[in-house]
Amino acid sequence: MSLHKILALWKIFSKNTFTKSIFSYLIRFMNPYTGRLGATINIFEKGYAEIVLRDKKKNRNHLNCVHAIALANLGEFTSGIAVLGSLPSNVRGIVSHISIEYMKKARGTLRAVSSCDIPPMTEDIQYKVKAEIFNDENELVSCVHVTWELGMYHE
Repeated sequence: MSLHKILALWKIFSKNTFTKSIFSYLIRFMNPYTGRLGATINIFEKGYAEIVLRDKKKNRNHLNCVHAIALANLGEFTSGIAVLGSLPSNVRGIVSHISIEYMKKARGTLRAVSSCDIPPMTEDIQYKVKAEIFNDENELVSCVHVTWELGMYHE
């Protein structure tokens, strides 16, 4: 299923919390690795995504906070929804680099946000996107930097 069809489905499912959960479950099914986080898509627009990760024991480390790699995964997922949901149908993308900064221990419900403005493409490019992750108090707990390789798709 193309991302444009997924964005069209989102417009149907984004009416309330229950249907957002159903949509997020479908995305988890399509992307099983990232789906194990159990995150819920809250906002999905062309070039913008907001994803919520509820506090769950399965995502915690020995310090009783969200594991570093779970945070990186959440950031990559959020940037991916923002980027891939805004690509023209003839462009594909894949992550080529990811880095993360940790500002403080991530506890409680987390909200990841990412926005992008894909330039018009005539050739393959590297495109850098940032996803910021906030806690319940709206404090920045980590910042994920993702480089996407965007390539023209020729059938």
